[in-house]
Amino acid sequence: MDDAIRHGTVTRIEPKYQSSFETLRHWSYLLDEAFRIPGTRFRFGWDPIIGLLPGLGDTLTGLFSCLILFHGFRMRLPKVIQARMVFNVLIDVVVGSFPLVGDLFDFAWKSNKMNMRLLERHVYEQTKPTAGDWIFVGFMVSLLLLCIVLPLALLIWLIIKLPMI
Repeated sequence: MDDAIRHGTVTRIEPKYQSSFETLRHWSYLLDEAFRIPGTRFRFGWDPIIGLLPGLGDTLTGLFSCLILFHGFRMRLPKVIQARMVFNVLIDVVVGSFPLVGDLFDFAWKSNKMNMRLLERHVYEQTKPTAGDWIFVGFMVSLLLLCIVLPLALLIWLIIKLPMI
């Protein structure tokens, strides 16, 4: 992505979205990149810090992440890109909700930054979804179906194998 796109000077975006787009870019920066560890290139934002609050933290940051999703829907991104953005946020919220491991995960998984890149790539450059987009969404849908089917299969197996009381 070139500097013009990164800094928002490309004018292919509809003027009615430009102001909210700048706000989204700022939120993404605050949540995922606001702080730098001195002496390194590693950045993190408020997302992992707020995520330390048990129960409430990941829910709250997930709601902030939904702002980017909402604007992606409003800008009529391709459905596969919208799905990819939703899965990025779901991974962040679900894995981030596990104590300790989830908190460490939040420092590395930057769903807002990823979603802003997707939004910028498809709004500014008008690119078509890539094979990687389709593979990611297909994998996530398969994983979701597996999470639904396995417990049902286990329940059916238990009902069949356990003697009636």
